[in-house]
Amino acid sequence: MTTASVDGKRTGTNTGQGGRTVQDARSDRSRARRYRHAPPIIAAAGLLLLWHLIVVGFGVPSYIAPSPVQVIRVFVEQGEILWINFWPTLFEAVAGFVLGNSVAVVLAVWFVHNRFAERAFYPIAVFINTIPIIAIAPILVLILGNGFAPKIVIAALICFFPTLVNMVRGLKAVSPQMLELMRVLSASDREILWKIRLQSSLPFLFAALKIASTTCVIGAIVGEWIGSNYGLGSLIIEATYNFRAPLLYATVILGAGLAVAFFVTTTLVERRIVKWKPEAVF
Repeated sequence: MTTASVDGKRTGTNTGQGGRTVQDARSDRSRARRYRHAPPIIAAAGLLLLWHLIVVGFGVPSYIAPSPVQVIRVFVEQGEILWINFWPTLFEAVAGFVLGNSVAVVLAVWFVHNRFAERAFYPIAVFINTIPIIAIAPILVLILGNGFAPKIVIAALICFFPTLVNMVRGLKAVSPQMLELMRVLSASDREILWKIRLQSSLPFLFAALKIASTTCVIGAIVGEWIGSNYGLGSLIIEATYNFRAPLLYATVILGAGLAVAFFVTTTLVERRIVKWKPEAVF
């Protein structure tokens, strides 16, 4: 620790290596945080500009590829249509996310404590995951009707398998020495689950949840393609068949924005809960 002198006056500013002050280091960190989002913003602005130049320069008809200005105009002039169809998709995606991941976590806990159940039902889960979701959607619509139920189930199915696989792996990612110590301390299976297994599984769980946070929106939209009169998926079909390209692009962008919002929310929750991240997982 040294004391610097400026204009003959002694100051209490601490300096580190190379004479840099603590305030300088803090200022650098603050500047880095402030400009952390600059690269993606600049890249997005550049892509929008390139998109506009290509459409205008080559004279592409608006019913094939509208310019960014035309898409923005849709948000302004037809925003009510977009938001009316946004809320059903949001509800289906959130409900499917909660349902699919909840079932996956419960089954993972069951599999870890019952090897027979894992050997019996894990292959069935793998088989269901191999069926394309677009093929399952009409079956669910026939069984559950044309309301919210089939869309929620489709969104849940598309979230289910990644969470199941990661959660099983995470619950088993406990060192044998730690398990042996808990047994020496006469800990029950429930105590081992809550105090050891669930803690070790959190990084694996959130890795899967970040995937599910985007795929649940895809599941909801795909479900709306099959016999639905509302939602972003239905609006995409309607805009496509009627050659309303600006509305189509605006709907796709709104759906992508919803998926990004889900992902960011999941990441923020992870930062609040998981204070450590093994390098093998992230």
